Amino acid sequence: MLENSGFQTLDIIILVGYLVVIAAIGSFSGGKQRTIKDYFMGGSNIPWWAVTFAIVAAETSTLTFISIPGLAYVTDLTFLQLTIGYLIARVIVSFIFLPAYKKGNLSTAYHLLENRFGHQTRSYASTVFLFTRVAADGVRLFATAIPIAVIFKTSAFFAEWSNMEIYVLSIVIIAIVTLIYTYTGGVKGIIWVDVIQMTIYIGGAILAGILILNSLPNGWQTVRDVAGPMHKFKVFNFDFGNSIGEFFRQPYTLINALIGGTFLSMASHGTDQLIVQRLLTTRTLRDSQKALIGSGVMVMFQFALFLTVGVLLYVFFQLKGVDMSAAAAPFHKADEIFPYFIINYMPTGVKGIIIAGLFAAAMSTLAGSMSSLSSSAMMDLYKPYFGKNATDKQDLWASRMLTIFWAVILSAVALLFINVLASVVEIALGIASITYGGLLGTFLLGVLFKGPKQTSAIVGFSAGIAVMLLIILIPMALGKPALVNWTWYTLIGTSVTLIVGNTWHRLTGE
Repeated sequence: MLENSGFQTLDIIILVGYLVVIAAIGSFSGGKQRTIKDYFMGGSNIPWWAVTFAIVAAETSTLTFISIPGLAYVTDLTFLQLTIGYLIARVIVSFIFLPAYKKGNLSTAYHLLENRFGHQTRSYASTVFLFTRVAADGVRLFATAIPIAVIFKTSAFFAEWSNMEIYVLSIVIIAIVTLIYTYTGGVKGIIWVDVIQMTIYIGGAILAGILILNSLPNGWQTVRDVAGPMHKFKVFNFDFGNSIGEFFRQPYTLINALIGGTFLSMASHGTDQLIVQRLLTTRTLRDSQKALIGSGVMVMFQFALFLTVGVLLYVFFQLKGVDMSAAAAPFHKADEIFPYFIINYMPTGVKGIIIAGLFAAAMSTLAGSMSSLSSSAMMDLYKPYFGKNATDKQDLWASRMLTIFWAVILSAVALLFINVLASVVEIALGIASITYGGLLGTFLLGVLFKGPKQTSAIVGFSAGIAVMLLIILIPMALGKPALVNWTWYTLIGTSVTLIVGNTWHRLTGE
């Protein structure tokens, strides 16, 4: 069996050194930026395969590494159903949205809406994106702080510190290191860091799985004997409930996972500046399509890997007699399980490398958030209204100031989630899904329908968001269970936006 060894001095040296090296790589690989196109789009000459890695790292690195193993630990493998929808969505986006993005020399995802509807729609969509991304990525930043906080809690130096103080320190450290190479390297530096770090953290997960298996008395047979009777290997959920209400509230049934995964990924990869910004850095349309579809295949493998690690962790701690609900348990939140295992049971030196890879991969996600927030604020809001006559030098300075601003805001939002016990991956996806439906519906309104004009788009968009807020807030206010699971949010919001937008056009001609 693996022995509890704690976080040693060698691990700390590796961790600190690794973060310094990664920050340097991110800063220098970005090259010298002279314009905001260099800073936010990398000159549009980055290889498609690097963008594939960057997309996967941006959307799943922190949440996958921390939350997905914990999710499998407390449930099963049914979350994997979502990835089928993720792949379907990427194919749709590649042939519906990407041709429009690459054809018009667009600077952001919402530039497309200006071309179709007008500048007010672009500004509105960008503003909604900024609020949504800040909330969702505040959760991501908090998730990244979890393993650092677990390390600090095991150190005698922080024995007198409160849980709040430890998490605040963790969040500040991550935000500062990330800001350094985001500020200096731009999106090109971020993407090349993503390539390195995804390789590291995937390798770390594989290594962790191998070490757990080797520590079990009979290897995989032990996993089958312990996890099998608990239905931990269940992938497809055909239990649709006994009523319509139960069907829509079930977390991961096959139908709602396929539909939810498809619409969520269509929104996130077709309308979210965090991902679209990366797709705009490739040379050609075909390169963007290869990068996006390739990321779907890679995400399926990655989710399967981390869910399997979660099952292995379940078996490992079951044999040790750990009951997560017991007062004496070493962890009480699912998101702390894998970091706890790495810190306390991985060999000295190896754990330092894996945790360092996790931090850097997670920081690349945060860096992408800072960059996408800054690019959208700059291109969609600042330039059209305040910076029409600014020089390239002035634009670049303003962009970097916006990067600092969003780093501070993301850190502040992350602090709000310190005492939240639910799985952060589900929180982040739920937050994003509230507005994703309106965003996707507005894009589809412009791409699939020729009649609706700017007013129809804005009215439909607003209706989609309003309906989702009502669906979520009313049950909360009444103390009732949610009307539908978060996997349905994007579909509902999209449908409302399309129906209201088209209806408004028919009634008013707008």
